[in-house]
Amino acid sequence: MSKVVRFAKIGGPEVLSFEDVDVRLPEANEIRITSKALGVSRADSMFRRDEYLESPILPAGLGYEVAGIVEALGPNVTGFAVGDKVNVLPAFSTNKYSMYGELVVAPIHAVVHQPPGLSFEEASSIWMMFITAWGGLIELAKLTAGDAVVIPAASSSVGIASIQIGNMVGATTIALTRTAAKRQQLLDAGAKHVVVTDDSDLTAEILRITEGNGARVIFDPVGGPDFPKLISAVAKFGQVIVYGALSNQVTPLPMLGIIGKLPTIQASSISAITTNPVRQKAAVAFVLQGLMNGDLKPVIDSKFKFADIVKVHQYLENNGQFGKIVVTF
Repeated sequence: MSKVVRFAKIGGPEVLSFEDVDVRLPEANEIRITSKALGVSRADSMFRRDEYLESPILPAGLGYEVAGIVEALGPNVTGFAVGDKVNVLPAFSTNKYSMYGELVVAPIHAVVHQPPGLSFEEASSIWMMFITAWGGLIELAKLTAGDAVVIPAASSSVGIASIQIGNMVGATTIALTRTAAKRQQLLDAGAKHVVVTDDSDLTAEILRITEGNGARVIFDPVGGPDFPKLISAVAKFGQVIVYGALSNQVTPLPMLGIIGKLPTIQASSISAITTNPVRQKAAVAFVLQGLMNGDLKPVIDSKFKFADIVKVHQYLENNGQFGKIVVTF
């Protein structure tokens, strides 16, 4: 028997509960994994509240990222053996697979060997953040040395990953944060510039930093009422990559601003990368190279015990974290 987390109704962290279940054996092209650590993401909270890309089929599990040890192999599985240390990438619907459990089943296309030198906690924290940032900044925007990139919600795990990747390729990273509380942390994390949006004119600061040119790339997970300010701050013919909807307010489209700047506005989704074998291979190779070089490093905000999963989600929704929240078994 294994403890898993499920929820039977839509709502806040309090709807999460533990169940003891007999986890099935892996079928063809599946692996069963003994969990050692799992990464918690904003997607988990949004799925629980029915505010994500798909609605939960109740009762539902949740969770995309786990690090652990192969416990059983399904038919047709090659390249892995019982006892291997492995990580699960976000590459599936959580209505079919869910990673909040002591023992979990994952599809083989979502499983990679754990990078050498990382603990289970570190390994559970890296894939969502680095692959998301790679997809927007490297694959779509072709970010390179000399580019300026604006990173809203910079203290999130993807925001920090974006700072690291931007620095890795020699770009000028401009981190946005609402209050001054995280300013020094962002500078310590490698951001070349930090704009505190509650205290500054967002557009004016970005234009000042870029000597009036604007940023060639904006990598936005927020949307909402500040989106027109980002359009005003983008360079002419620049790129605005959107990958989230953290704001629950309407996102205005400033039509004249868009016509004046002529930016490319494009969406990016990690699932489009991780479910495509070619794109996933390229993303994983990039992350592994960055880890090996020391350019990319896990940033863990806090560690919780699996038994405290409700507290984990309460902490997540307080928006105070800097980096990744990890749960240990």
